[in-house]
Amino acid sequence: MNRRARVLPLLLTPLLLTACGTEKASETSAAAASEPVPATTAGTPAELNSRAEAMGTAPELVYVTTVPGFTLAEQSVGVLGDDGFSAAYTDGSGAVVRLGVERGSITEETCRSRPVGHTSGGGRTTCERDAGTWYRTGGGEHEYAVPKDGHVLWLSAGTDSVPRAVLREAAVSAHRPDAAEAAETLPSPRPDTTPVERGDLPPFGDGAPDNSVDIGG
Repeated sequence: MNRRARVLPLLLTPLLLTACGTEKASETSAAAASEPVPATTAGTPAELNSRAEAMGTAPELVYVTTVPGFTLAEQSVGVLGDDGFSAAYTDGSGAVVRLGVERGSITEETCRSRPVGHTSGGGRTTCERDAGTWYRTGGGEHEYAVPKDGHVLWLSAGTDSVPRAVLREAAVSAHRPDAAEAAETLPSPRPDTTPVERGDLPPFGDGAPDNSVDIGG
C-alpha cells in the first residue's frame, strides 16, 4: 500500500506541469496580442532617402513621370553621372521612354552641343523652345529637356517608336515622387551581409579553421 502511495504522485507530476505550461502560454499569447504593434519605418522620408543614397543618387534628384500606356521598368532604375537618377518606362512592345536627371543647366548653346538621348552625337542636333522646355532631335531620337533649379530632366525616346506628343506629356508630367511613388520606384535596401564571426577561426595565420584534435582522437 505504501509503495503505491509513493508512485502515484510521480505519475501525476508531468500532467500538472503540462497543464501549467499551457496556461502560461495562453496568458503570454493574450498579453502579446494586446500590445501595440511597433510602427515600421518603411516608406518614411528617412528610409526612402537611404534607399536613394544607397544606390548613389542624391534624394533631391529622384523624379518619376506618367506616360500613358507605359510602366516603369524596375531593373532600369539607377544612378546617372555622379549622383543623378535614371529610369525607363516601357509599353511592352519595345518602345521606351527614358528619364534622366542630372545637375547643371541648359542654354541654347549647350542645347545644340549635347548629344540627344543615347546617341553618340553623330548627325545634326536641332533644338527649339517649347513652353519652358527644350525639344531636341538628332540621331534617330528626340528628347525634351526640362530645366529645374540646379538640375535638368531629360526625357528621350526613339522618334519612330514614341510620338512627340507622348514624349512631351512625359516631360510635363515629370515630378518629385510622393512617399508611395518613391517606395515603388527606389530599389529596396539590400539585406545585411555583415559576415558572422566564427568561433573556430584562430586569431593568427591565414584564418583557416582549426580542425586539430586532442591526443587520443
